[in-house]
Amino acid sequence: MQNKSLTVGTFVLAGLALFMAGLILIGNRHEAFARHVDYYADFTNLAGLSKGSKVQVAGMDAGQVLDIAVPASPQARFRVKLRVSENLQGLVRADSLATIGTQGVVGETFLLVHPGSSHAPAATPLFVLPSKEPMDISTLLDQGQGLVSDVDGAVKDADGLLKQTGGQLGSTLANANTTLANVNEVVTGLKQGRGAAGMLLQDPGLATQIRQTMTNVQQASTNLGQLTNNANGLITEVQSHNFPVKFDETIAVVKSAASNVDASTRQIRQTIEEASAPDENGATPGVNIRESLSNASAASSNVADGTEALKHNFLLRGFFLHRGYYDLTGISADKYRQDRLFTNQANYRAWLPGAELFQQNSNGEEELTAHGKTLLANALAQYGESVVGRPIVIEGYSEADGPANQLALSRGRAVAARQYLLNHFRLNSGNLGAVPLMNLPPGGFGHQTWDGICIVVLQSKR
Repeated sequence: MQNKSLTVGTFVLAGLALFMAGLILIGNRHEAFARHVDYYADFTNLAGLSKGSKVQVAGMDAGQVLDIAVPASPQARFRVKLRVSENLQGLVRADSLATIGTQGVVGETFLLVHPGSSHAPAATPLFVLPSKEPMDISTLLDQGQGLVSDVDGAVKDADGLLKQTGGQLGSTLANANTTLANVNEVVTGLKQGRGAAGMLLQDPGLATQIRQTMTNVQQASTNLGQLTNNANGLITEVQSHNFPVKFDETIAVVKSAASNVDASTRQIRQTIEEASAPDENGATPGVNIRESLSNASAASSNVADGTEALKHNFLLRGFFLHRGYYDLTGISADKYRQDRLFTNQANYRAWLPGAELFQQNSNGEEELTAHGKTLLANALAQYGESVVGRPIVIEGYSEADGPANQLALSRGRAVAARQYLLNHFRLNSGNLGAVPLMNLPPGGFGHQTWDGICIVVLQSKR
């Protein structure tokens, strides 16, 4: 009987352990334990965007579309509610632009949020982000066909201009030939002594001058004949290249490509219509997808609620901290200073003055200097490879005037230091926290006040 009870107990404990492991793995995969921030964006054309579509911030997966409100009138716009992971909240500013993109030409549609500028304020929860309407493929095709028509007209105008120029050159050459014939006739008469000009040739005094003049005229006639030959060669070369024919051939190729694009577009539209047909129960794919996403969202919410309760359980709290799921956003500064997990004397601490880390930029905001980044990297690197898997907290401090300025600067310093260390050492974002403590460190560490940063590397056990 005792052996049977032991077997049953072992089986129950093993099942409970497997359930907890599966719960944690599923929650980790679907970011059920991560905190999110919700925003809005308005669009006139959704271009296939739907509830549950992926949301990216600066090209990184950050969340999903929660809901789409249909406008009540044609002049109104669709209001899209999107969810972004809290660890990317620092990139979403008041001037961040929301656009709709696709994976390739006909790939999955997703919502892309571009990072805002550093001088813009951070976007608060439920803030309506500026948006840019997506470009429709059919519009691009129409513009391409218009461009082909414009090119065709330009080629025809060029052909007419070439023909007109050729005719004018032919007329000019005919006039030049007539002029040459007349000059030759006059020269012949002068040589034979006909007319008054011929009689002048009998005068020895004028003979030399007239002969020199005739020599010049003959040279001019030769030059004019050479010019005529060059003009004829130019016209022949222009005609031999057959520019109008080549332009027509090019336009034919462009039109063929446009026709192929139109055919591909029709095939894509036919495929979309077939995929959008209702199933055997009369339900459209959109209805089925919305029901599936709704069920998945409800399940994720239940898992998140259960896990949130486990995270605050006394027995499992250390485990969640070690796995990186312990969230510092919900803990106050006073509670943080009193929690033995963070004030443990065995924790490694590195105190760095703010004057050596930060400087003000042209906008009056604090930013890390190159020397400050080196100090942060060296301070964390001194603990060796063990910091990669350890939970780390960046405590921010400021001795600015007034509690409001102290809170703002201490938080900004902690977030800036956390972001740099996260990127520089490729750390797990879940293992790296940031907490603003104004100018009051926890007791027992030899600092009544502080102005700067303190890096705290937590021990694996309390």
